[in-house]
Amino acid sequence: MMLPTAQKLYAIIDGTWPASAKQALGPWTIRLDDSGSSRVSAATAEQSFQDADIPLAAASMREAGQTPLFMIREGEKRLDTLLAARGYVIKDPVNMYAAHVDLIATERPPAVTTFEVWPPLAVQTEIWAVGGIGHGRIAVMDRARPPKTTLLGRINDRPAGTVYIGIAADCAMIHALEIGTLHRRQGLAKHLTRAAAFWARDNGAEYLTLVTTVANDAANALYSSLGMTLVGQYHYRTLPE
Repeated sequence: MMLPTAQKLYAIIDGTWPASAKQALGPWTIRLDDSGSSRVSAATAEQSFQDADIPLAAASMREAGQTPLFMIREGEKRLDTLLAARGYVIKDPVNMYAAHVDLIATERPPAVTTFEVWPPLAVQTEIWAVGGIGHGRIAVMDRARPPKTTLLGRINDRPAGTVYIGIAADCAMIHALEIGTLHRRQGLAKHLTRAAAFWARDNGAEYLTLVTTVANDAANALYSSLGMTLVGQYHYRTLPE
């Protein structure tokens, strides 16, 4: 079975984790958002461009109060090279994973381990906040179109983790999976991922997808162990502070 391509997942990211505003500017799509999330604050090249077009995008982002940030997708080596020559440095190389939902939705988590919740509970926002996922990112979840949900994870009958899932086209995408510091390495992230796959299948999605930074060894090991396939990568370039 053919898995979603990298190009498709770039669109799924936009669909399930939307910026507060997008605007076309010459060859660029400029994403504007005050959440601090790179996915909703980066410019992408949508048409043929010249080196002289780069300052146009940068100026637009600065005018909106954002640091210039460009998303470099697969096949965009020329943009990557031009930005590097202008002093832009690499930020957050990212892996993209995908699997058919039936591959992941094979074993339901133990009873009272995961619960579907929408809107998120205060305890979930607290767990996210400890992990650096603040109100701006909660606002991204709020404005995403349904189907969408969050899952609350519990260990020893205590709130211990949370995750957000949205669906676009035939893909469900996991975002903001966070496990409380005291509850890590107890299998909850795997339970939440499996529960996300069951929810995705029940809501019409064919694939479960997600992105995680290359540097996040624990997350990459988890998703690989579940049988998810690395289908693409991207990174950002920004000006050093």
